[in-house]
Order: sequence, then structure tokens, then C-alpha cells
Amino acid sequence: MAEEQPRAAAEGGGETLMEKIADKLHIGGDGSSSDSDADERKQPKPSAPPAPAEVATESFVDSAAAAAAEAKAKMFRLFGREEPIHKVLGGGKPADVFLWRNRNISAGVLGGATAIWILFELLGYHLLTFVCHGLIFSLGLLFLWSNASSFINKSPPRIPEVIIPEDLVVNIALSTRYEINRAFANLRQIALGRDIKKFLIVIAGLWLLSVLGSCCNFLTLVYIVFVVLHTVPILYEKYEDQIDSYGEKGWVEIKKQYAVFDAKVLSKVPRGPLKDKKH
Repeated sequence: MAEEQPRAAAEGGGETLMEKIADKLHIGGDGSSSDSDADERKQPKPSAPPAPAEVATESFVDSAAAAAAEAKAKMFRLFGREEPIHKVLGGGKPADVFLWRNRNISAGVLGGATAIWILFELLGYHLLTFVCHGLIFSLGLLFLWSNASSFINKSPPRIPEVIIPEDLVVNIALSTRYEINRAFANLRQIALGRDIKKFLIVIAGLWLLSVLGSCCNFLTLVYIVFVVLHTVPILYEKYEDQIDSYGEKGWVEIKKQYAVFDAKVLSKVPRGPLKDKKH
């Protein structure tokens, strides 16, 4: 009996030790598995590649947009224009006024020009008389306001000091000089007979101006040009493609007629020397 009890105790102790080892191994296995699960959750999952249909649709849209932009760039433009109409008009505030970017300012400018034309053309007012009457009214009003400000308990008028900067006058003079010199150079080239096409264009333009000058005076002509600048650019910008399409057809017809005229008339006209003779 004494021998059996230690054996049982040893067997019980052995089973207890094995159970402890098994439990430890089991716990370690669970921790490692949980750690691996946590690592898998932390790792970013790769995004699914786009479907072939979506890729094909995007590439088709991009190619169609590129083809449309290229076709629009190759379209015929009046007078060989390659820039937007806003840039052709010089950009900045004058182009904004002509293209009615701000309707209030454009309407005010056109309304003021219309009032001046009605005042001088329809009512028969003269420019010098208008300037003198305007100065008389302005100076009289400011004089009375300055002297009456102490009696009516109001501050006197603040008249700004106007000084024309020298740089502005110099830049205007230089720009005017450059344009006049370029006009004289073009007229000289035309007078030498080197470009018959340009000669005919200038003659036609001067003849058209003479006809308009016989129909109306200078002020009316300036007002007509002003109204045209406020109406034609905005209409052209709105219907640009349609106007350019008709312009292309008209330009082709003009080139055909010019080719016939050149073959029958211009080719028989003697031309001037290509270069100036050096003395």
C-alpha cells in the first residue's frame, strides 16, 4: 500500500505536468493566431483593379475629347484668327466691355455714346459750346458749395488734384509714333507696286470710307463704329462656328474669283522691282 501511494502520486503529478504543458502550448497557439489575425487586419488590402469596361469607356471619352479639340483647332477662322475673340480685341477691360462681360458697364458706355450722338447730331449742339457750358455749370456749383458750406454746416467739397503722369504721356506718344511709322511703311510698300492684293484691299477700303463719309458726317460714322464694336463681337462669339462655316464658303468663292481676275488682269500688269536700287 505504501508503494502504491507514491506511484499514484507520481502518476498524478505526471498527468498534472502534462496538462500544464498542454495548456501553455494551447494558450501560445491562440495568441500567435490572434496576432496573425491582427496583422492581417492591419495590412492594407490591395484595391481591386478597374473593370475592363470602365477603362475602355474612359479611354474612349478622352480620345473623343482630344479629337474634338483637334478638329475645332483646325476649323476655318475668319481672318486667320488663332486666338479667342477676347484676346483679339486686346483683352482686359476694353474687351470685357465690347463682349458684355459686365452688362451694367457695357450698357452704360453704349447709353452714354448714344446720348452724346443725340445731343450733338439730332439736337444740333456743338462740341465747344457743350464743353464751355459743362465747365460753367461745374465751376459754379463747386464755387457755391465751397462758400455755402459754412452756412449749411456741411464739409466743403473735396476736389481731387489731377496730375497727368509723364510716363503715360510718353508711352502714348511712343505708341502713336510707332503706329504712324508702320502705316507710312505699308503705304510706301503699296505705292511701290510690290503687293497688288494689298493695293486693291486698301483702295477698296478707302472707297468704302468715302461712300460712308458722303452719307453721314464724322460723328455719325464714329457712333456707327462704336455700336458695331458693341454688337458684332458678342454676336460672333455666340454663333462662332456657324459664322466661320459660312465665312469659309465665302472665302473659297472669293479666292476662285480672285484667281480668275489675277489670270486675266493682274498678271498682265507690270510690277515694280523686288528690291530698292542702291545708289
